[in-house]
Amino acid sequence: MAILSVNAGSSTLKFSLHPLQDAQVQASVLTGSIQGLEPGGAPVLDWTFQGRAHSRQLPITELDPFDHALQRLGHLLASDPAIPVIEAIAHRVVHGGQDFSASVLVTDAILSQLTDLSSLAPLHQPQNLKGIRAFQKAFPSLPQVACFDTAFHATLPEVDYTFALPQALTRQGVRRYGFHGLSYQYVMGVLLERSELARGRVLMAHLGNGASLCAAQNGLSCSTSMGFSALDGLMMGTRTGSIDPGVLLYLMEQGWDHDRLETLLYKQSGLLGVSGVSADMRRLRADGSAAAKAAIDLFTYRVVRESGAMVACLGGLDVLAFSGGIGEHDTELRAQMGLRLAWLGVVIDPQLNSQATGNEVLAIHAPESRVQVWVVPTDEGLVAAREAVRLI
Repeated sequence: MAILSVNAGSSTLKFSLHPLQDAQVQASVLTGSIQGLEPGGAPVLDWTFQGRAHSRQLPITELDPFDHALQRLGHLLASDPAIPVIEAIAHRVVHGGQDFSASVLVTDAILSQLTDLSSLAPLHQPQNLKGIRAFQKAFPSLPQVACFDTAFHATLPEVDYTFALPQALTRQGVRRYGFHGLSYQYVMGVLLERSELARGRVLMAHLGNGASLCAAQNGLSCSTSMGFSALDGLMMGTRTGSIDPGVLLYLMEQGWDHDRLETLLYKQSGLLGVSGVSADMRRLRADGSAAAKAAIDLFTYRVVRESGAMVACLGGLDVLAFSGGIGEHDTELRAQMGLRLAWLGVVIDPQLNSQATGNEVLAIHAPESRVQVWVVPTDEGLVAAREAVRLI
């Protein structure tokens, strides 16, 4: 038996299959993605099983691309007797709001509640829920489990999650929630297994197209850079990160409406907006232009600046961990972070840093470093699968 973990986006579905052994979730034996799920798209199913990579162009039909692709995925998973039988499907859902601080079995009522939160995460929530509904059609006999990116931050103290707004708005749910929780839950678990200092003052940096920081003590989230929505905090691939709300008031006075502002904040800013080149850090590194360098420098500066705030909340630092696409693979960014946090006692070993390529958990601090520094390739799918097993 196995758990299928899925992460549904606007045009892409990522999935991983995690077998169960003695009721314990194992590392994935099958991973893959379906690209081209947008209306009018030409879906392509890619998967890797037993070390062999496969790709299949799916025929275009009158069916919804999502529904058709999931039918084909179901046929694939049932066609090979070596592939474990699916017991349940675990879905990453970005926002759980005030009502969902832990994973839940999906019902129609819960789907309705989660739909009401879509405006808080417009890039992610509608697509996550569309994925759940499509899987309900394609796999009607299997339990569907919603696993929330906000859940790990349910331990935030009131003083951290409260905005300086009238209490009536706070009671309505206008507060900080935090995101990337499935990633942080995984990274924290690895650190607790590997480091004797992990129950101390830990700063985790999930750096990718979406980017955030999380401060943890005793393995629990106590502060994080993202807030009410997935816009707050660090500069990201196409998102602004923290911005003076006066800027938005100014743009409204210039005639900008809600949709134009939403597009600016979520899709036209960040690395892409500053560089005018790309939201992809790898492409910016290779570009070499002054605009690309300016975007990289600003991204790095914002990570350092927010790290200082997290460390102040922790009262010091014992462990620093990098994850996410940039955090796991960008050697230069980690080196710059080490230099700029040297005042905390961070010393990164250049040779170890160059060996960290996102393929394994690796400590990269020098012997004299007062702070342990780790690179932890994240596995949100494994965390979601574990949550599904816990519920069923």
